[in-house]
Amino acid sequence: MAIGILGKKLGMSQLFDDKGRAVPVTLIEAGPCRITQLKSKSIDGYSSVQIGFGDTREKLINKPSIGHLSKSGEVLLRHLREYRVEALDGLELGNPVTVGNFEAGQKVDVSGDTMGRGFSGYQKRHGFSRGPMTHGSKNHREPGSTGAGTTPGRIYPGKRMAGRYGGKKVTTRGLTILRVDSERNLLVVKGSVPGKPGALLNIRPAKVVGSQSLKGGSK
Repeated sequence: MAIGILGKKLGMSQLFDDKGRAVPVTLIEAGPCRITQLKSKSIDGYSSVQIGFGDTREKLINKPSIGHLSKSGEVLLRHLREYRVEALDGLELGNPVTVGNFEAGQKVDVSGDTMGRGFSGYQKRHGFSRGPMTHGSKNHREPGSTGAGTTPGRIYPGKRMAGRYGGKKVTTRGLTILRVDSERNLLVVKGSVPGKPGALLNIRPAKVVGSQSLKGGSK
């Protein structure tokens, strides 16, 4: 099945490879999820699968959502995600989606919200260097000049300044799955993923261009 799975970041650890080198890994509790909706080209114009993850209480969901989820069973799910697919063969409403759909050595793309750091200054947010720390200096961690007062007489949009830092959706691409634990619904992924422990993650099979997987990070 070429769809993804939702999970929760548990934290980071390390494994040792055959040569005794420490490899940083992230532990992800992925699923089990449930298929909550199937869309077809004949009805909706495209084919997709919607899955749900994370049990919740009835009073925390509105009635339209309860009616939608009741079509796939009596389980109330907190998070929903949709994945486009080429065909719906072998997919049925209410079926579980587990880590068994992944295997060790597979490349995946992991998306999540980065840790929010609140309102941050220039040095922390953009890595600017500080001003002199000598006696009399008034520019220790200040921005310095932001432009002439006559022309253009304003701040250009997009100028790097102090402001909200973090709390944005980030996708880390081309991560390798090292281990799959179907009994405990665990994925052990090489490297780091966005977010703090407990954050919601979206794990999908890596996009492939030709025969090469996309690597690196994107925002």
